[in-house]
Amino acid sequence: MQTDPRVDDYIAKAADFARPILIELRARVHRVLPEAEEGIKWGMPHFLLGGKNVAGMSAFKAHCAFIVHGAEKEGDAMGQCGRVETIDDLPDEAEMAQALNAARERIAQHGSATKGRGKPAPKPEIPMPDYFATALAAIPKARATFDALAPSHRREYLEWITEAKREATREKRVATALEWLAEGKKRNWKYENC
Repeated sequence: MQTDPRVDDYIAKAADFARPILIELRARVHRVLPEAEEGIKWGMPHFLLGGKNVAGMSAFKAHCAFIVHGAEKEGDAMGQCGRVETIDDLPDEAEMAQALNAARERIAQHGSATKGRGKPAPKPEIPMPDYFATALAAIPKARATFDALAPSHRREYLEWITEAKREATREKRVATALEWLAEGKKRNWKYENC
């Protein structure tokens, strides 16, 4: 069992009601996955296998949460256990062990506890509005830049232009887009060096 002193600190700083819950969750994970490492991810304790996230726990003002990555979520609280306010709210240890072992298997088979769900469907193409196509045709340099952009960057321009509600706003956005494209800029060029 590899423990992390940052997890000890997290537990020590948790509210009085949360400490025994977090200690019990930690013990359960290490009983099922004695080879698990600990770390802090997204500001909360996590348990990892070979650097891959398996599970995480957190303490809030009035409850705790426990999440097994890639497992089905039930209810409106974070994680599979719902709102854990006392140790009695924790699910059966065998049920938790089953979820943790399933995550271990997903890591072994797919390299991640969350893999195996398939890729999300690609976003549908946004058709080029005639008014923008005409404006682009008038400025060959802008058209060449637009055509050379990655599909996601072309989509950013098209969404920005077509989402304008007023004609005046749309015309202003087309003019700005043409200016930026003629200069070889992406839609969100201002944020590239942040």
